[in-house]
Amino acid sequence: MKNSIKTYIIVFLVAILGGFIGVYGGHTLYDAENPASVTNESTLTTTYSNKENSSLKEGIKKAYDTVVEISVDKSESSYFFGQEIRSTSLGSGVIISQDGYIITNEHVIDGANKITVEDVNGNIYDAELIGYDTKTDIAVIKIDAHDLDYAEISDSDALEIGDDAIVIGNPLGNGISVSNGIISALNKEVVIENETMYLIQTNAAVNQGNSGGGLFDINGNLIGIVNAKSGNTSSNVSVEGLGYAIPSNLVVEIANDIIDNGYVKDRATLGVTVSNISQMQGFPDGLYIISIQEGSAAEKAGLQTYDRIIEFNGMEINDYNDLSQALEELDVGDTAAIKVIRNNEELELSITLQENTQSNN
Repeated sequence: MKNSIKTYIIVFLVAILGGFIGVYGGHTLYDAENPASVTNESTLTTTYSNKENSSLKEGIKKAYDTVVEISVDKSESSYFFGQEIRSTSLGSGVIISQDGYIITNEHVIDGANKITVEDVNGNIYDAELIGYDTKTDIAVIKIDAHDLDYAEISDSDALEIGDDAIVIGNPLGNGISVSNGIISALNKEVVIENETMYLIQTNAAVNQGNSGGGLFDINGNLIGIVNAKSGNTSSNVSVEGLGYAIPSNLVVEIANDIIDNGYVKDRATLGVTVSNISQMQGFPDGLYIISIQEGSAAEKAGLQTYDRIIEFNGMEINDYNDLSQALEELDVGDTAAIKVIRNNEELELSITLQENTQSNN
């Protein structure tokens, strides 16, 4: 009897163990054959993150070789004191053709005596300045090279706030590097060097040296040329998460004009170089004519260097931005009145605007 009871107990325990193994094994087999039923949160997050990084990496890989370092030897003159200061500045550029055309910012190459370009492979080239436009802060240079990787350009009008953004440039002159973020704002009104611009805003890291570099979409296509870190360019305040870029559609329009003509066509001009002067002993604050192009509208109208412009086409002029806005209202061939102060006397002259065949006002 004892042996029988003992046998029944053993059989019972084996049955329970077998059932447990069967249930566990069944669930294990089901999970193996149906992985979608696994709801481990970290696994889903990792899978999503991997897909996102893979797309970002592909975009960076496509765009990376199209960005170059730019070094500029320049001279800066003090017009009123005749002093000249020589310096070197660093920036970035984006290759836009396989035969070596490169877009950068006008402020990067301003005053250049010599422009040097270094690509991501360490090849160094002397660059020729094709032309520039101070109003849009765009310049085109060219290197003697062939079969280069160049940026594919996307329609900046198709951008939406929240789109992924990639910035590639030469921050602080430390070589080409990458940052990423999103499109934070579109058509952002920003005043830079007294010019009102409508720019793309991004929170991707932008630092000194990124100027002239590329703002790319997640697919590695160019959507803008980086030209500022923050809108507060009149102070030394450093604002993080406020980077700006010139929209690619405007870049293409201006660059094509520069490549084809050396200047931006059909833009009315006075034919002068001007400078905002403030708090300078012996000179009242205002906008002064520093130089005049030979054969220009200004020369024909009788304007002279050191004239202080106080009114143009009925608009009061206090700074460069005022003059720029007033010029936008007029076309090539229009005649307007201009008032200046010369030798403490107010003069009113008549000026007929000409096409801007050089890169100034």
